[in-house]
Amino acid sequence: MVDVTDYKCDREIAWCPGCGNFGILNAIPRALAKIGKAPHEVVIVSGIGQAPKLPHYLNVNTFNGLHGRSLPAATAIKLANHDLTVIVVGGDGDGYAEGGNHFLHALRRNIDITYLVHNNQIYGLTKGQASPTTEPEYITGTTPWGVLTEPFNPLVTAISADISFVARSFSGAGDHLVDTIAEAITQRGFSFVDILQPCVSFNHLNTHSWYRERVTPIEGHDPTDRRAAWELAHKWGDEIPIGVIYKGSRPAYDSLVPAIRDTPLVKQARFEDKLPMLNEEFMAR
Repeated sequence: MVDVTDYKCDREIAWCPGCGNFGILNAIPRALAKIGKAPHEVVIVSGIGQAPKLPHYLNVNTFNGLHGRSLPAATAIKLANHDLTVIVVGGDGDGYAEGGNHFLHALRRNIDITYLVHNNQIYGLTKGQASPTTEPEYITGTTPWGVLTEPFNPLVTAISADISFVARSFSGAGDHLVDTIAEAITQRGFSFVDILQPCVSFNHLNTHSWYRERVTPIEGHDPTDRRAAWELAHKWGDEIPIGVIYKGSRPAYDSLVPAIRDTPLVKQARFEDKLPMLNEEFMAR
């Protein structure tokens, strides 16, 4: 029987008091316990930033890599061992700026992993620069005249790629976030959850109260209706829908690769004895 306490870790947390990351940190072990996943069955992959510190605060397998480069590492881990539940955590800067190209290709592949993005619409670790999702006209250290570009809409991009699962939640909506993460993890294929997460230090527009006045649970929506999902993903302003927005039907990438379809790499026979021969053949060329 898996319990939330199985994921408990006593390390000191280096987030600001009131940070929305705490809500996500609390939700992930609750979601994993809900679906019966034990710590040894899970790998959480992250890059650089405040959000990617999250796996350091859980008793779980962890791979902490470079800024924006978590998705390729997570892809390799899943392809090597299908039995592992692979979760990627990162921020909007880490995932949509530095890691934007990897995000696009992960969507294209529909790899069987879960991607949880802590979207606080600002750079938190590097002290408040504008990120790809910062609101227009918002003034930051890098945009003294205000943000002049339109924010990136990751939900629309994910729906366009026809991945398996697209959702949005809010770090302050505890049970909703737990249920959304649990459903994302159990969905076969690439599952993407954009989590609205206030930064109390550097984003004084999109605050806890600002989100609470706007986030609205989705009701009466068919997530298999791609056109309806597209329209729902464009909603932003006085009402921000949270919940499951889209479910695609494409097969997961790892089920398409003949060499690992039936047996993952970690369970395949090793051929160290053939390496000298292969090396000689290679050198001869």
